[in-house]
This record gives sequence, structure tokens and C-alpha cells, in this order.
Amino acid sequence: MKVLRIVILSFFSLLLASSSAISQDWAFELWHEGKLVLEAGDTLRGQIKYDLQQDLLQYKNSQSIAEAFTARKVVYFEIFDNTVKRYRQFYSLPYAALTTYKAPVFFELLQEGKMTILCREALEYKTVSSPYMIGSYTRLVLVNRYYVLEENGDIIELDGKKSDLLGKMGRKSEDVEKFVKKNRLRYDEKYDIARIVEYYNSL
Repeated sequence: MKVLRIVILSFFSLLLASSSAISQDWAFELWHEGKLVLEAGDTLRGQIKYDLQQDLLQYKNSQSIAEAFTARKVVYFEIFDNTVKRYRQFYSLPYAALTTYKAPVFFELLQEGKMTILCREALEYKTVSSPYMIGSYTRLVLVNRYYVLEENGDIIELDGKKSDLLGKMGRKSEDVEKFVKKNRLRYDEKYDIARIVEYYNSL
């Protein structure tokens, strides 16, 4: 009976995981109210759908069909994201991902100031375990990668460890760590990172 129970729990856990993956609404799959500024200088307001992995933007309003723009054609766009109930701002910035050649890439602005922190998101398959399953399973998850925009315009990717972020804060890192502990913030949560950098910029 114990073995049968484990098998049943594993089966239902797999169903729930599968159902969750299917029903998940990623923000980049949805249309959002917003505006964009084109490289030519035009400002367009309407519905926006973005794709940071492809650096593409779709735009439409009540009078037009959807148009697609690459990061080369867009300077800036802003949306109100209902999935997190907040405004989000994105800029097209020159960045060399794999070579020394820089090309326009969309980055989300999380915090601007003494330290300017940027973010890009992507979907990745990750192996996760469940207390109700024997073994583990693979699931599609949204991953955020963080970057620092330096004064000279260079964009440096962080390695995801708190030591990398704190290391860029110099002598203020101890004060920041106290702030993080007091407010129970996490170094792997997107909007917690924004709060951490905001605090550092205020010091």
C-alpha cells in the first residue's frame, strides 16, 4: 500500500507540474498597455508585446494591425505589466554578447543612479525535485540575468552571486548587507535586487 501511495502521489505531482507549465502566463507572451520611442523619433502608444530572447517588439493599436520592430529601430519602451502590477522600462543599448561586436539589445532598467542595474530574462529548462515524487523532473522556468551599466557605457554581466554584487559596492557593502537582512531581501529576486541597489544609491 505504501508503494502504491507513492506511485499515485508521483503521478498527480507530474500532472500538476505539467498543468502548471501549460497554464503559465509569461509576461512576454502577453500584450501590455504601453508606449515606445522609435529611433526615428516617433512615439507610439498602444499594445506592446516584447521578446527579449529575440530582441523583438510587437506593437498595435485599435486602428492598426501588429507591427514588429527590432532593437535597432527602438530606443525605449515602457509597459504596465499586469502580471506584477507595475510599470517596466526597457532601453535598447549596445552590447557584445559573444563577440567584441556590439549590437542593440533590449535591457530592462531596474534601478538608475550611482549604480545602474539592468536585467534580461530568458526561458531555460531546469531539473527540479518534488517531495511527492521519486526522483526529479525537468521544467521550463524564467531566468533573470543581471547587468551593471558602467559610466563609460560598458555593460557587465553579474555572475548571480551576492558576492559579485556586493563587491561592486566597496565600503558600503556592510551597510547594504545589514539593510538586506533587516528587510529580509533576497539576492536572487528581481525586485529585491532593485531595492538593494536603490538603497546603495541612497548612501
